[in-house]
Amino acid sequence: MTPKEPMVKEETLTRSAAFPKAASPRCPQCGQFLDDPDLKYQQHLPDAVDELQMLVSEKLSIYDESSSTVYESYESSPQHKVTCFSVYCNRGHLCPVDTGLIEKNIELYFSGCAKAIYDDNPSVEGGVNAKNLGPINEWWITGYDGGEKALIGFSTPFAEYILMEPSPDYAPIFGLMQEKIYISKIVVEFLRDNPHAIYEDLINKIQTTVPPSALNLNRFTEDSLLRHAEFVVNQVESYNDAKDNDETPIFLSPCMRALIGLAGVTLGQRRADRRRKIDVSAKEKDKGPTKATTTKLVYQIFDTFFSEQIEKDDMEDKENAFKRRRCGVCEVCQQPECGKCKACKDMVKFGGTGRSKQACLNRRCPNLAVKEADDDEEVDDDIPEVPSPKKMHQGKKKKQNKDRISWLGQPLKIEEKRTYYQKVCIDEETLEVGDCVSVIPDDSSKPLYLARVTALWEDKNGQMFHAHWFCAGTDTVLGATSDPLELFLVGECEDMQLSYIHSKVKVVYRAPSENWAMEGGMDLETVLPGAEDDGKTYFYQLWYNQDYARFESPPKTQPTQDNKHKFCLSCIRLGELRHKEMPKVLEQLDEVDGRLYCSSITKNGVVYRIGDSVYLPPEAFTFNLKLASPLKRTKKEPVDENLYPEHYRKYSDYIKGSNLDAPEPYRIGRIKAIHCGKKNGKANEADIKIRINKFYRPENTHRSASAFYGTDINLLFWSDEEAVVDFSDVQGRCTVEFEDDLLENLQDYSKGGPDRFYFSEAYNAKSKKFEDPPNHARNPLNKGKGKGKGKGNAKCQVSEPKEPETAIKLPKLRTLDVFSGCGGLSEGFHQAGISETLWAIEMWDPAAQAFRLNNPSSTVFTEDCNVLLKLVMAGKLTNSLGQRLPQKGDVEMLCGGPPCQGFSGMNRFNSRTYSTFKNSLVVSFLSYCDYYRPRFFLLENVRNFVSFKRSMVLKLTLRCLVRMGYQCTFGVLQAGQYGVAQTRRRAIILAAAPGEKLPLFPEPLHVFAPRACQLSVVVDDKKFVSNITRLTSGPYRTITVRDTMSDLPEIQNGASAPEISYSGEPQSWFQRQLRDSAYQPILRDHICKDMSPLVAARMKNIPRSPGSDWRDLPNIEVLLSDGVRTKKLRYNFHDKKNGRSSTGAMRGVCSCVEAGKLCDPSAKQFNTLIPWCLPHTGNRHNHWAGLYGRLEWDGFFSTTVTNPEPMGKQGRVLHPEQHRVVSVRECARSQGFRDTYRFFGSILDRHRQVGNAVPPPLAKAIGLEIKLCMLARAQEMASAAVKVQETAETE
Repeated sequence: MTPKEPMVKEETLTRSAAFPKAASPRCPQCGQFLDDPDLKYQQHLPDAVDELQMLVSEKLSIYDESSSTVYESYESSPQHKVTCFSVYCNRGHLCPVDTGLIEKNIELYFSGCAKAIYDDNPSVEGGVNAKNLGPINEWWITGYDGGEKALIGFSTPFAEYILMEPSPDYAPIFGLMQEKIYISKIVVEFLRDNPHAIYEDLINKIQTTVPPSALNLNRFTEDSLLRHAEFVVNQVESYNDAKDNDETPIFLSPCMRALIGLAGVTLGQRRADRRRKIDVSAKEKDKGPTKATTTKLVYQIFDTFFSEQIEKDDMEDKENAFKRRRCGVCEVCQQPECGKCKACKDMVKFGGTGRSKQACLNRRCPNLAVKEADDDEEVDDDIPEVPSPKKMHQGKKKKQNKDRISWLGQPLKIEEKRTYYQKVCIDEETLEVGDCVSVIPDDSSKPLYLARVTALWEDKNGQMFHAHWFCAGTDTVLGATSDPLELFLVGECEDMQLSYIHSKVKVVYRAPSENWAMEGGMDLETVLPGAEDDGKTYFYQLWYNQDYARFESPPKTQPTQDNKHKFCLSCIRLGELRHKEMPKVLEQLDEVDGRLYCSSITKNGVVYRIGDSVYLPPEAFTFNLKLASPLKRTKKEPVDENLYPEHYRKYSDYIKGSNLDAPEPYRIGRIKAIHCGKKNGKANEADIKIRINKFYRPENTHRSASAFYGTDINLLFWSDEEAVVDFSDVQGRCTVEFEDDLLENLQDYSKGGPDRFYFSEAYNAKSKKFEDPPNHARNPLNKGKGKGKGKGNAKCQVSEPKEPETAIKLPKLRTLDVFSGCGGLSEGFHQAGISETLWAIEMWDPAAQAFRLNNPSSTVFTEDCNVLLKLVMAGKLTNSLGQRLPQKGDVEMLCGGPPCQGFSGMNRFNSRTYSTFKNSLVVSFLSYCDYYRPRFFLLENVRNFVSFKRSMVLKLTLRCLVRMGYQCTFGVLQAGQYGVAQTRRRAIILAAAPGEKLPLFPEPLHVFAPRACQLSVVVDDKKFVSNITRLTSGPYRTITVRDTMSDLPEIQNGASAPEISYSGEPQSWFQRQLRDSAYQPILRDHICKDMSPLVAARMKNIPRSPGSDWRDLPNIEVLLSDGVRTKKLRYNFHDKKNGRSSTGAMRGVCSCVEAGKLCDPSAKQFNTLIPWCLPHTGNRHNHWAGLYGRLEWDGFFSTTVTNPEPMGKQGRVLHPEQHRVVSVRECARSQGFRDTYRFFGSILDRHRQVGNAVPPPLAKAIGLEIKLCMLARAQEMASAAVKVQETAETE
């Protein structure tokens, strides 16, 4: 292509809008456009005869004199071969036979040279030239000659013909038919071996398969697949018909559903006996998933606890199967029952029992099955929250029965008009403080509630007790998967009348064994004997937080002499929370005008002093500088709809990947004064105000944000502007230092801890000038610290990820990374300084090699994790390669992201899908956890992990961890909030061993697009959130595509140089972090996929403006780099939904847009700049927004995928300015990998390694939370040791 392209024909640009072009004339027989320059007419061979005359020719004798072999008798139709053939309609137009014309009873004929069946010579020599053979009744495929070229045949009323070579004029048409058959073969065989592949994987397979020489093609492309999608899907359907009925149809695989949606394929169009299906090469017997190696604990949970649930679900599935599997419209649904399949034989009408209630297997509707599979993968985050049920409502008091209740012994204490007792007799049963009871609910249909009696008293309300409630497992996130005898302590308690007590029960605290860590993999019953199932005996081991779904060790608080008569853990915990949240004045200074001034206050365990810097919400104050309104999209200019016929689809202003609606980061101020009102002569702590000096961020000044994108993200400007704000608005504390006062270099200061900012200039909004800061800005008052010592500013902070100064040296956790990929999770933990990955397991060799490159001291096992666990459990010390296996007690941290293919797309468990899950890698991973019993455990997965199978996968995972004795929780995090320019929501399950502290989820560091930050999870109609409090803002601005990759050198489509030089210095703070302080002149992996000439032309014609995608493509002819000229897309149908263009032109590309009409196979168009399939199916798929989309410099990446494809799931994969897809290094940066991080293998291998990885910045944020827990425990142990020593010295 030349730089001047696209070559827009002058007539296109100047056509008058008043006279829309009439639809092009078409042949009434074959439907081809009569003005198509490629339309060809039949040319018969010389001396050609009609079919009947040809059939009696001696040259076609079925007797071969040389071999004395009779090939066929004439009992059936005679069979011959035909070469130099052409197919045409009765108007003489050459046309394909595979576009549905024959099925519509259009008469097609063919001509050529007929040859004897035994003649393998494709030349016309020795044959009979014939014309007007037919009409063709059907075409069929009879196999492959040596596995590459399909053998195709025609049937006419008089004979059957096997095709040899087409005529030169017909060769291009027949080549497409051969291509579609071969592609179908590739697809069926690929899906058979890779049933869980995604669309990008299939495209990769198509593009990397070398076409057979007979097809005369350089390469297969995505366009090849889309062109033949209908045929391919029909062949996949046909393959499914021959499969075991219990297997999931491969047309329900993720990649086939994507193809069906993209190409608009209608399933169930069974055209009986019109063509025969393709034979695919035989496959070895499918081994199925490797049987999961499980510990006894995990095995028991999966095999014993849930057999009833599976039976129940199986029954429901059978009852609903008929309703769920029929649309009633397609040809499959309308077929009669076959009477032969398993389901039919069970029907009463065919003499069966009628129990299965299954529809005939030949009538299983493929359209509805695809819809169900798609629905199962969608997650509804908008289910209304259902409040946790309050235990009792005492609005109407239960009548006391004095005869059955009597106090025993003398009162313990009289306090606040209450007379407290130690014991009471109810129905001749003695009950005392500390006992557990069952309580009668208001609703008699509900089960009895269980509680611990923490106080007994009598007052004006009668004879009372205080109930600290237990929560049954079914009321937790575990639901029906919980142990029926296991209870959980919760932070709920209530005063109750004694008459509500039903009876006394026994609830035993099951403390973790002293040897807990070494009991992994042992028989449960010998280690943890179960509670006696007598209906009155239960056990508990954990405290459950109902809002955050956190299972934690119970508090160790002990009663004192003063409160033992009414000691309630729930009351104490609630009291501590209220006390902590309540602001408190610590040091008063003086009183001015009725306001009390003070020097320090506290809230949420954090002390704030004059001179401290604080975070405030963006609305807390405004700046004196009036900035222009936030950047908005420029108003859309009218476009030439003849040139850009799809632009009308861009009616929505929302662009995926845009930061236009991203919130502002926190305002930052330095406290100048603290004051509060008075109430009853004391400080009114509900009315605390602070006066602050405002700090400007670079983007708040008169210079535009783009002028400052190269500045440090933690740079501020001092200002003498002041504001008075409510103390309740304060979101946390941060450190702001003057650069010249720092005792260490700026880089070390910034990396030394979170929430660290600096300034070197002041900003004067009035004069719009940057100045030297005044002295009072440089020397904050009453800080109690020397100049520049900003490192210890973060003590006592609980709600923020502060790292206190401490002399405690934490040893790094010995880590095993399972399903490690190239090592993103381990890399983040290494950056957090908490772990040393000694072992990694990764079955896919290129990723394992990448892990080795980046972690040369790690032992990397390139093996099935089930095989390795089996070896370890059998007492082996090494594997077959002699690598040392980690032993029990070696592993302190276990992390990984087990793949979930196989059960992710099926919403319900039944006996088959349950079996798949039971043998899945999730179960293997849990068995690793049970065997090794690490101090900390992390499972990372796609966001939908928490929703698979009605959250059953999540529940079973947590159930296993709870049974092991772990503290655990789950949440969903958005990687974009932790410092990458990418939306990537990930489910995280965290667990901590008994005695450890369960980590919190890290607070967001960066603001991010609100639409991408819906992180709540709905389980059994209850909405769960994580502990995160920064919901609307954060410390830093969002990271953009420009921040990520603006410094990388320009490359072309298909760039493949593994190492090149940088084109300049880093341009942004983020780039400085990724290029690191160590100067490296070589840039690796800045390589991108080589796209086909047609795709390259499309990319070149996508505008560079934000939000551009395929809908901005011009409808023009261009000359491709391979010399082929594209065609313009024709619009020949009236689209009832979208109407006509402003010029009156039609907008439909297929008959299916007209009411009540089906797709017309002959309407398909190919080799067009605008891909025909996108307008064809756009109305059903949100106009395919984003396909062939460019990234926006000021926006962010969609979730980085394993294979960037312009028409893939994340179609917005084009560079913002260059005409290519994003490179491996650009994707790696979008994940937060440093430039020194290595990948391995082919370009697609490297893309896959990047796309499957956990972003290291996200892993680092989680790692820092784990570090805080380790530190807190180490400090507790140090304090306890000091106390023991002091006690010993005293004695």
